[in-house]
Amino acid sequence: MMTALGAMSGTSLDGVDAATVVTDGERIETFGPSAYRPYTEGERDVLRAALGRWPGEPGVAEAARVVEAAHAVLMSPLAGEVAGFHGQTLAHDPGGRGTHQAGSGAALAAALGRPVIWDFRSADVAAGGQGAPLAPFFHFACAQWAGEREPVAFLNLGGVGNFTWVDPRRPAPESEGALLAFDTGPANAPIDDFLRQRRGTTRDEGGALAASGTVDEAAVAVLLAHPYFALRPPKSLDRNGFPGLLPSVEALSDADGAATLSAVVAATVAAGARHFPTQVSRVLVTGGGRHNATLMRMLADRLGTHVAPVEDLGLDGDMLEAQAFAFLAVRVLRGLPLSGPMTTGVPRPVTGGRISRPDARAA
Repeated sequence: MMTALGAMSGTSLDGVDAATVVTDGERIETFGPSAYRPYTEGERDVLRAALGRWPGEPGVAEAARVVEAAHAVLMSPLAGEVAGFHGQTLAHDPGGRGTHQAGSGAALAAALGRPVIWDFRSADVAAGGQGAPLAPFFHFACAQWAGEREPVAFLNLGGVGNFTWVDPRRPAPESEGALLAFDTGPANAPIDDFLRQRRGTTRDEGGALAASGTVDEAAVAVLLAHPYFALRPPKSLDRNGFPGLLPSVEALSDADGAATLSAVVAATVAAGARHFPTQVSRVLVTGGGRHNATLMRMLADRLGTHVAPVEDLGLDGDMLEAQAFAFLAVRVLRGLPLSGPMTTGVPRPVTGGRISRPDARAA
């Protein structure tokens, strides 16, 4: 067992989470301290300007510097023999140009004075996988840590939504029938973008605005007709994978637009649940979306099953993604797979990641 530190900066662009886990990369012994640093509005502007761009393109170097500096400040005080650094996803195009997370693990290793594991997704994409989602192997360990005995689903609602169906009775996450994972569709990103455009705010706090609005079911139906939802998983999305979504609510009031975009999230999640190998007794929600009471209510209505925050399992829904990259960092060190056919669509389980050390030697 070792103490690993992980950090995550998600597609919602709210800030950086960092958390520690004591693990051998297979089992979780315990969870340690965590911390959060929000991005300033100026930093968010730099990151937004670089979304959709690739290394060498305008704004990318500036975004990388923002990401590295924010992570260094947040992670330095936290313990950890090794650090897992996801970086900030700017572009994701599996089967095309690949995947791009801004931020150098080598620069962060020098700042932290400890080994940094980074570039977690590229090997999966190079092997023919989607490169996302990568938290499912950690979700499997969480279900076993919590003593689950039946299939359960984890739903992460960040900028994009993703599901992990877990059968914790299997011996390992790469075992046949252990996992199914995929991106469900848009989540917080379009709601946040809509409110920033309309009201200059960063989110619909608690879903209060959506609760006062009326859902435009026609707009929801139009999005559900998108070919993505007919694809069998595994499958993944870029943050801006549905460029027509915001224009579809342009004519609506603020409240109706927020309600409709929230309903889109719930409807696409429900469409995704139809792909589960077997039904689950409950859906456990992580990420910022679980704080949105209106969205949680819509999810329960459309899924027709018990929906609860992951705190019901004794987990920290604000830090689960950061903890996942601490866990995956140890798996990289041990040469264990990070993904498999039923999580990213890669032909066979693959490991990945790069190791950068403070003395500038990299593997």
